Amino acid sequence: MMNKKIRKLAALCVSAVSVLSLAGCGGGGHQAADVDPDTPVSQVAFPLEEQAELSFITSAPATSTQDPNERMIFKRLEEQTNVHIDWTCFVADQFADKKNLALAQFGNLPDGLFNAGMSDYDLLRYAKQGIIIPLENLIDKYMPNLQAVFEKYPEYRTMCTAPDGHIYSFPWIEQLGEGKEAIQAIGDIPYINKKWMDCLGLDIPTTVDELEQVLIAFRDNADKIQEECGVEGDVIPMSFIINNGDQDPAILINGFGEGYGDTADHFAVTDEGEVIYTAVQEGYKEGIAWLHKLVEEDLVDPEAFTQEWSTYVAKGKNHRYGLCFTWDIANIDNYDDYVMLPALAGPDGLVNITRQNNSETSGFDRGRCVLTTSCRDTALAAAWIDQMYAPLQSVQNNWGTYGEEGKPNIFEMSINSEGGEMLKHEDLGDNSPVEVRESQSVNGPLAVLNDYYDVYVTQPDDAKWRLDNMHETYLEDMHSQYVYPNVFMSIDDTNKVSQYDTDIKKYAEQKKADWILNGGIEEEWDSYLEKMEDYGLSDYLAIKQKYFDQYQESLTQENTAATQDTQS
Repeated sequence: MMNKKIRKLAALCVSAVSVLSLAGCGGGGHQAADVDPDTPVSQVAFPLEEQAELSFITSAPATSTQDPNERMIFKRLEEQTNVHIDWTCFVADQFADKKNLALAQFGNLPDGLFNAGMSDYDLLRYAKQGIIIPLENLIDKYMPNLQAVFEKYPEYRTMCTAPDGHIYSFPWIEQLGEGKEAIQAIGDIPYINKKWMDCLGLDIPTTVDELEQVLIAFRDNADKIQEECGVEGDVIPMSFIINNGDQDPAILINGFGEGYGDTADHFAVTDEGEVIYTAVQEGYKEGIAWLHKLVEEDLVDPEAFTQEWSTYVAKGKNHRYGLCFTWDIANIDNYDDYVMLPALAGPDGLVNITRQNNSETSGFDRGRCVLTTSCRDTALAAAWIDQMYAPLQSVQNNWGTYGEEGKPNIFEMSINSEGGEMLKHEDLGDNSPVEVRESQSVNGPLAVLNDYYDVYVTQPDDAKWRLDNMHETYLEDMHSQYVYPNVFMSIDDTNKVSQYDTDIKKYAEQKKADWILNGGIEEEWDSYLEKMEDYGLSDYLAIKQKYFDQYQESLTQENTAATQDTQS
């Protein structure tokens, strides 16, 4: 909540600032933020002559400081801009509920939400209620850094634009490679313990049958592994966290049936452009049955169906896993002992990797930051947020900073080949990259583009390691032409999709966990398909197909326009 000083200032502004207009809906006479101010750009040039204040809601991991103004990044920003931020910070795992409660206090809103965590439904709902404001005029007038990103990659502006033509949020963008070579192309990478395999004289498996035999060898030679490999605790041939994004084992079943396996949102697109639901395909059924076989053979961690992240990591740090799944193995164990498990051939010899949906345009989060209808100085707020899109600032916000004494730092300030300032990644030693990042980074709206590397920042060692190994291990097996794009649906369709997701995804994931653990997928498959139809799967797919087709059409139009511009 705003402190007394901020509330007093807000009260004065409400009576004094003539440019504010009445809210269009849901305001009940409440004066709304000016979405098209006439403030000269020079008045919001940094550093300001006199200190100004803005208020934002944000979030932070429970393991880090809950006072954002203690973070080096925000200390430097305040010095550079002369803008003080009055933060309301919620613990990350409580943020969704706390944010919604805060936004329900319509007469006492902050200027904005920095780590907004807004879904498409949230953006459209809060816009309709007059709680958040359209931003396109502010972007065009006061945000040259974000404008430069949109000009270079017009698809990002398209993806930020709602069906009604307005932009309601500032995005988070992280590029590292593109298309099939994007680092986001695969999330749930399987890492297999090469140290154990060398100890037992085993080769890297290339088929599901070979993997099964390797896991059996881990199980049957547990004593030798414990003695020779320094394992603290029982040997666990394979562990995961079911239905937990990057920690899910779905990538193992891509070789079954049609080769789509499963994805985090359970959607895939055929090469003919048909949107399908992975969890109703025959190959999915065969793959889930095979995973249950591994459970029956005592090859799977019994806690894989109930454990939290902290438990998963703790066992990994004791070097107990033969095979585990995650984005970056350093967060679970270490780089030296593990290699990426290649795409496995299924019973019919099929080898395929299904890319993550939305990965074609690299990392993108549409609803990262918003301004509310209570924002007292929208020009200042937009100009301050635009600083987050400056290349050096975006890099720090995303990963961390430099110059903190007595603590590990993500970066040191260096120079590039042209003599310009460049952030160089530090060697973190035994420190966990994710823990150091959480202690320093602030996230929020930002853009890290491919052409920033070796100009403004070095590639992170962990990301470079991951990307190089991904390309070597998986690139030639990414056969699918399409991934489902990051589309912005209408509020009616968003409402429908939200309901379908609640019923269909929940049911699919509940049955997935049950079938892997307890079996029974063959006997229950027909009734499961009927239940999915009862929940509206066909209608769900029709909506997804409509927006996929529209997106492909928009790409064709953009390419045609670009060709015409080049020719002219």
